[in-house]
Amino acid sequence: MQITAMPGRNITAPNLREESYIENILRLNRGKPGTFYFTVPSATGIDQQGNTKRVRGVVVEAGRDHAIIRELQTNHYFLFPMIYFDYAEFDEELAYFAQTPGLPG
Repeated sequence: MQITAMPGRNITAPNLREESYIENILRLNRGKPGTFYFTVPSATGIDQQGNTKRVRGVVVEAGRDHAIIRELQTNHYFLFPMIYFDYAEFDEELAYFAQTPGLPG
């Protein structure tokens, strides 16, 4: 099977592999409840922690440069640039990528 990634460049299916970047891990765990922490610039008064925004919610979507989080209590949606993402805590086990057999994971 051939897949054209860019004009003039072909990739075969066995070479395609999801990588463990944060946005890919967030996408794998869409809809799982968690707490997400973002540090945003000069946003005085967001929370009692200054410029840290804490959102209790679920991942709706995630891309290379952004995450869309739906707050559970209010159903309010946030679009955060990934550059401000600090970390997330989930309430249940996370889905993750299968590691390549024979290689340390």
